[in-house]
Amino acid sequence: MGRFAFLFKPQWLALYVVAIAFAYLCFTVLAPWQLGKNTTTSRENAQISNSVSQPPVPLTTLLPHQDSAAPGDQWRQVTATGKYQPEAQVLVRLRVVDGDPAYEVLLPFHVDGGPTVLVDRGYVKPERGTQVPDFAAPPSGTVTITARLRDPESVVTGKEPFRENGIAQVYSISTDQVAQVTGVPLAGSYLQLVDGQPGGLGVIGLPHLDAGPFLSYGIQWIAFGIVAPIGVGYFVMAEIKQRRREKTQSDSRATTTTPLTAEQKLADRYGRRQ
Repeated sequence: MGRFAFLFKPQWLALYVVAIAFAYLCFTVLAPWQLGKNTTTSRENAQISNSVSQPPVPLTTLLPHQDSAAPGDQWRQVTATGKYQPEAQVLVRLRVVDGDPAYEVLLPFHVDGGPTVLVDRGYVKPERGTQVPDFAAPPSGTVTITARLRDPESVVTGKEPFRENGIAQVYSISTDQVAQVTGVPLAGSYLQLVDGQPGGLGVIGLPHLDAGPFLSYGIQWIAFGIVAPIGVGYFVMAEIKQRRREKTQSDSRATTTTPLTAEQKLADRYGRRQ
């Protein structure tokens, strides 16, 4: 056991701890993070593809109540009949359309016999820096719209809503936050208008169906988690082999320099005298 005592020295113990911690991090955090993003992206791509081929359905079949949401039906095309509420209009800042900065215009829409849902009318591009341009007001009467059902976004940390030139502005499409800003109770999901709808502005296109590199990244982290302990084992075996070689060389030198016996010393002494 003495020849393996070096494996318990502090530097080797530190190497074991680092390798185990890294492998644990790969298997429990890094790989699941990337694979989870791949699952989310793949599911959203499938929802987008299905929404193109499926006909619109009445909104009330997916959002029957005021406090309801439809996360499993994102991007599904729906129709709704009701009225816009122009007094509760909100702008979303820091959006990008075709590589250019833009605002998105949000407005509550009260559905006949259904909930009040937030509608993304589309985008407008700023003028002279960040100045909000003039844009058309929504229709005042009852209209029927076709839109895509969308999941709400998370609130941007550290970016509080504010009011400028009489218009409330936010940094994300969070239905809860917009409901607080406007004082209008809203359903959990929101609507994004398709082209040619009453009250529509610049049309926000569908995202590209790209799965991204998340699957390959997840597999790479799993591979790294496997390689880490294997690498430690390689270094251990290399150290053991090196120590064996050194011991063999030491034993060989000891054999060639063995002290002379008494008889050899006497023979050598008398031989010299002659």
